[in-house]
Amino acid sequence: MLITYIYVEGDIKNVKIIEIIRGKGHPNIRATHKSTLEITKDPYLTPRGDCIIIVNADKAAIDLSEETKRALRSGRKIRILIEFEGLCDEIVGRGHPNLPLTDQRSIVIRKSTYICPRTVLIKSNKAARDLNRQLIEKLREEYWKEVTVKFYII
Repeated sequence: MLITYIYVEGDIKNVKIIEIIRGKGHPNIRATHKSTLEITKDPYLTPRGDCIIIVNADKAAIDLSEETKRALRSGRKIRILIEFEGLCDEIVGRGHPNLPLTDQRSIVIRKSTYICPRTVLIKSNKAARDLNRQLIEKLREEYWKEVTVKFYII
C-alpha cells in the first residue's frame, strides 16, 4: 500500500496505510454513542443507530485485507483517519490477538475491551460522540458524497 508521512506522538513518522474504506454519510447520523462507533455496509440508518457514522461502506470486518487483519491481531496501535469534504478526525486504538474479524456487515471500534465478530479496535481514544461535530454535521448534510477512512499502523 501507500507510504505517507504523518504527525504522530510529537514527531513526524513514516507510516504505512494498510486499509482504505469508502462509504457515505446519512441524514440520520447522530453519532452520540459514548463507547463505540460503527461503519456499516447497510445503505440505511434509523435514528436508533446512535453509534453509526458511515453507511454503505465498501468493507466490513471480514473484507479487511490479510495485512490489516495481521496488524490488528498483533495488538499493534492503529490510527484511523476519517476524511470528508476538507474535514477530518482521527481515532487511535489497539488490535488484539482474539479478534475474529468475521462480521459481514460492519466494523465496530470500541473504547472498551469487548470483542465480538464486528470488533476491529479496542481501547479506542474516541467513540461516536467524541468525533468532530462539524464532520458529523457534514456527513448528515452532504450524505450523498463519499467519505474515506484510512487505517495506519503506528
